[in-house]
Amino acid sequence: MTNSVVIVEDEESLAGSIGLYLERNGWEVDVCPSAEQALAMLEAVRPDVVVTDYLLPGKTGLDLLRQVMSMDPQVKVVMVTGHGDVQLAVEAMKAGAYDYLCKPLVLAELSLLLERALGAARMEKALSFYRSNQARGSGVETLLGDSASIRQMKDTIHQIIEMETRATDAGQPAVLITGETGTGKALVARAIHFDGPRREGPFVEVNCASIPANLLESELFGYERGAFTDARERKVGLVEAAEGGTLFLDEIAELDLSIQAKLLKLLDERKVRRIGGTRERTINVRIISATNQNLEQMVDEHRFRADLFFRLRTIRLHMPPLRERERDVLLLARHFLAAHGRRYGKRDLELSQDAESVLLNHSWPGNVRELQNTLEQAVALTAERIIVSDDIAVYPDVHDGAGRSMQGLQGWSLATPNEGVKLLVLERELVMHMLERTDWNVSKAAKLLGLSRDMLRTRMEKYGLVRPEN
Repeated sequence: MTNSVVIVEDEESLAGSIGLYLERNGWEVDVCPSAEQALAMLEAVRPDVVVTDYLLPGKTGLDLLRQVMSMDPQVKVVMVTGHGDVQLAVEAMKAGAYDYLCKPLVLAELSLLLERALGAARMEKALSFYRSNQARGSGVETLLGDSASIRQMKDTIHQIIEMETRATDAGQPAVLITGETGTGKALVARAIHFDGPRREGPFVEVNCASIPANLLESELFGYERGAFTDARERKVGLVEAAEGGTLFLDEIAELDLSIQAKLLKLLDERKVRRIGGTRERTINVRIISATNQNLEQMVDEHRFRADLFFRLRTIRLHMPPLRERERDVLLLARHFLAAHGRRYGKRDLELSQDAESVLLNHSWPGNVRELQNTLEQAVALTAERIIVSDDIAVYPDVHDGAGRSMQGLQGWSLATPNEGVKLLVLERELVMHMLERTDWNVSKAAKLLGLSRDMLRTRMEKYGLVRPEN
């Protein structure tokens, strides 16, 4: 792809020299002697970079800069000024110029500057594309489900967003999202950001468990040149990168106590200081954190700071496990079936009744993520339009008929005959077995089966199971 530049220079010999040099370096060059002609050309050419002299006949280069910025802020403009005209250079930078050069021009220096400007433009376009894709894949509407717990979660998120929209203070309260692995905590964080007043700002996600502890502090807070042996250049941390937006700290329980202290200071004072730095910077960042661990227990065990815990949980949300959202299982399964079907070029896929039974009877210890991966495998490997129970690979494999012992919960086992079993019959016997084992204590039986009380009572009614009279 050819990179394009418009040179706005009324001195014909200089314009010709610049154009010839840049063409030899792979640029597509257009030359204009005035700002008026340049503006007319910009409508058709849409260049990557504009290089303009300040002193032009008619409108000045500064006038041209301001109009270019109003037409297309993504175009990079380099201003050429007279030697030593510092005030003009300052005005150009304030008006949106990428950089400036002083006459007499050094063409090699101009070429390097244009390459940097082009790189910056491409980076901004990539970030803009990334953010738009993030926004399309986020929001409250991505929280699929019709169970009471998910409806309540959506209502709470809307309340948070409404509260933040009305707030006069730029700093929103911290949000702590709890829940088991795979329940969708990151989706909640994105929904709060992309449907809230900070949607135009960055959403920076950090998995605290994926970055080694000795590197996490520098990644979060940045460092100054010379702060340590390998710090050859200054580095802006992820906290500063989230300026004006949201910093999402996933797996917050993995933070070392030393980093917890710095995070507490950030939350309390809204200031950050890079490693090796002496100056504190005031920042405007909202913090959302998530964990699948019991932070209260970690506080009792002195593995997590109590003051940070209370600061993080100003607003606390809990994402329920999939086993407590029984009515959402098939809804989510059909959504993933359609999504993976489009991905693998297999349209109009359907679930058979026995496949639906397998999905409904599995406890989903990996929650929504496990369900999604299970459906992806089924879609990827099937050659048929109808997904049957044998396509659903879940653990434990409750529909196995190969004569193997089916390992259940809490260490008990139930042997299956070589000729196989009826799934519904097996489920009835399994429920009956647990009720008898617990002396018909519904709460205990539900816990052993990995179900909620309501889910177990639904199955008891389905199979007509009642406690026998003594």
